[in-house]
Amino acid sequence: MRILRLQVGDGGDVELDVNQTDDSPITLYEGPVESMLNSGLGLLPATTRLYGRVWTGGPQVVIRYYEAHPPDGDPIAFCAVARLARGQLKKKPESKPGMAILEFSSAGVYIVNSFR
Repeated sequence: MRILRLQVGDGGDVELDVNQTDDSPITLYEGPVESMLNSGLGLLPATTRLYGRVWTGGPQVVIRYYEAHPPDGDPIAFCAVARLARGQLKKKPESKPGMAILEFSSAGVYIVNSFR
């Protein structure tokens, strides 16, 4: 992450699913996800695609990112999580197993040193 000038805790804004940008609410399904940075993060410019995985089993959605793909570059190994304050990645009650309905299409993305 140092090559990207990123440290644990650095953060930016991300659209959780590029196919649902600015929608409200959005539906995320368990499995792979393609997100997009809304703002720069270290040396990664806005519109960088982030690839990761969504878990919907608990009361909140968990999204972990493992790869960043800048618009003009090669894929880069990446270690980050999506977060929103005050439980805003909480699933809506009408969510069914294997999917999550969320109020917002965007969240914060934060660099981590490993997944726990």
